[in-house]
Amino acid sequence: MKARAALRGGAVTLVLVIGFLAGVWVDQAYPEWVPYVGHRSESRIDLTEVQHAARLIQADYVDSNVDTKKLSQGSVQGLVSSLGDPYSLYFDPDQYKRLQESYQGRYTGIGIYLSFSSAYPLITGTVAGSPAALAGLKAGDQIQKVGDRDVKGITPDQATALIQGPEGTSVTLTILRGVQTLTFAITRAQIQVPTVRSATIGNRVLYVRIYQFGAQTSTEFSKALKDGLPGSAGMILDLRSDPGGYISAADDVISQFVTSGETFETHGRAGVDRHQVGSQHSAPTVPLVVLVDANSASAAEIVAGSLQVHQRARLVGTTTFGKGSVQEDFELGDGSDLHLTVERWYLPNGVTIDHKGLTPDLKVTLASAGDAYDVAQPSLGYAKDTQLNTALTLLPGG
Repeated sequence: MKARAALRGGAVTLVLVIGFLAGVWVDQAYPEWVPYVGHRSESRIDLTEVQHAARLIQADYVDSNVDTKKLSQGSVQGLVSSLGDPYSLYFDPDQYKRLQESYQGRYTGIGIYLSFSSAYPLITGTVAGSPAALAGLKAGDQIQKVGDRDVKGITPDQATALIQGPEGTSVTLTILRGVQTLTFAITRAQIQVPTVRSATIGNRVLYVRIYQFGAQTSTEFSKALKDGLPGSAGMILDLRSDPGGYISAADDVISQFVTSGETFETHGRAGVDRHQVGSQHSAPTVPLVVLVDANSASAAEIVAGSLQVHQRARLVGTTTFGKGSVQEDFELGDGSDLHLTVERWYLPNGVTIDHKGLTPDLKVTLASAGDAYDVAQPSLGYAKDTQLNTALTLLPGG
């Protein structure tokens, strides 16, 4: 298994907007590009009927100007859909190109984090300095309309398609905030998003939030530890609403706290790959608490679960999403992409969390999403963040 395979999943996504949201079930994915040709053995699938249907459409469909490119792409889409796996997806060339840009944290959009766990998309946070933040959008706001369209029950990819657009263009959102209905006209922009933010809180406690496990997470996380650990009495790692990403980044984060053994393992057609703890251990003994919630998924669950199994950290929050599979990208000849499930992952003790999630050591709920501490706006404080305040009581510096 390649180091930058990705774990997809979760009930939250970052709508920034990249021109295309990578997937179903609100996945935020950071898969590895892997050449298709020669990577797997030749298929024994009989495509005779598919080819026959394509010839009939070209020959007999009432409109003669059939778009053969779309027909071909639709055939591939159908093959992937037939797997019945919500994490195996097909991206056309334009979608895949935009997706690759997102892997580096570059987006064109407004800069909001969204959860789709309720009838209307819920804003769980904004990117500091983004158009959304500057316009005054807040965590806890519900999006009721995008333009004139009511978005009740909308899927993540539909929401992204509505909110996305070229840099400099405007999108209008109708927001429900408490009992108020507000309208925001926001101009889209290019946004560079850090995956890690940190601050010192409480009595010398280092707080580190990982929003997603992207290409820069390992470097950003190492810097946060280097800058913040000296003089800290304890640490809180916040993985709430983190939908996952690169498993290599998950390995690196775990290795900062654990000095030996497995980080996790993957099982696939080629057998079992036991990931071992790396050589960088910046915080092997610092008292540690990890915050999780129902939107913590995939690589976030690997980190939280591995630290729990190694008895290196206690988990505070609510049961996590439960995403235990691994996907890779296979680029096709026309620049399109198959994003396929290729392995399933397990914790170091051999347990899978797929469809179950992780159970926190202390179950604590938030009254509302807007009560969570926003490290990008530290002046707002964390008085209402019951999960964070519980974590602080478990640390010597809290």
